[in-house]
Amino acid sequence: MKKIRMTKCRFCGGTEFITGYQNFYGAVYSADSLLHSTSLYHTICRQCGSIVRTYVKDPEKLLKKKDRKTSQGED
Repeated sequence: MKKIRMTKCRFCGGTEFITGYQNFYGAVYSADSLLHSTSLYHTICRQCGSIVRTYVKDPEKLLKKKDRKTSQGED
């Protein structure tokens, strides 16, 4: 996963961010199976509280095991 660096809040101009995660009822489930889910992570501006980015840490978890990339260099 490519690391994205937030430098400035587009809402208030703040430069400090915290990360939080949303689980259970806020989890993202695969469209193919309710058995595959992952938590949502949010980058939050410390100054105004706005969520400036939402993402899943491991999108591969939403795929069936047979469709996941392996760590052996497959694309």
